[in-house]
Amino acid sequence: MKRITLLILLSLFTAACGDAGLLDGLGDRSVQAVHGETSSTTSTTEAQREDTPLGSTRASDLVWYNDGLPGESLSSEQAVVTASVWARGDGVTSVIQASRNEIATVLPGVQFPELVPDSVGWVTSQLVYDVASGTLGRDTAAQFGLWHLEPYSSDGGRTAVVRIRPATGADVIGSISSETTSSGMDLSWVAEAYHYVVSCPSTLAEDYCWQMAESVMPLSLLTRDLAASET
Repeated sequence: MKRITLLILLSLFTAACGDAGLLDGLGDRSVQAVHGETSSTTSTTEAQREDTPLGSTRASDLVWYNDGLPGESLSSEQAVVTASVWARGDGVTSVIQASRNEIATVLPGVQFPELVPDSVGWVTSQLVYDVASGTLGRDTAAQFGLWHLEPYSSDGGRTAVVRIRPATGADVIGSISSETTSSGMDLSWVAEAYHYVVSCPSTLAEDYCWQMAESVMPLSLLTRDLAASET
């Protein structure tokens, strides 16, 4: 009986050590940390994502470029985070880099595409301010860049842009509408408290643009899911 008990305890200890090893490096901003080879988790990852459409990837697989940026506010208070991000700026520039956690706090209930083209590897995120007042912009309050090349390494490295602003009394909740632009296509819609625009270049197949708009989910849930996968 003592031998059986000892073997059980030894097995549990070994399993715990193995799990701890899998956590090494998680949360790093490097491509290797997110997309690196980890043979012990490959089968589990594939099983969880077998429902991902061909040619697409999930936002949880992307490198969120501004995660852990210096001075990131960890407050859960909307006003505190809004002021903290504004204070990081120079008082002149309206667009300020912000983490997904900060944006989810400043814009409660805001949504983000769960599915994106599989060429995308990075997400950049910013809050946009009215410089005169230091408050969030009316035309755009937050924006996200989806990149197939490392952010800011090339002017042509962006795959799409998502822009968000608070809805106004003139906005009507309804279906997604499309508009042809000089550079491609804009998809726009109003959901609950926000107005969304997904801007796609003409080089991106329209189906992927529609898939992004139709697969949005609360950023707060996406943030929580990603955090859970990194602990």
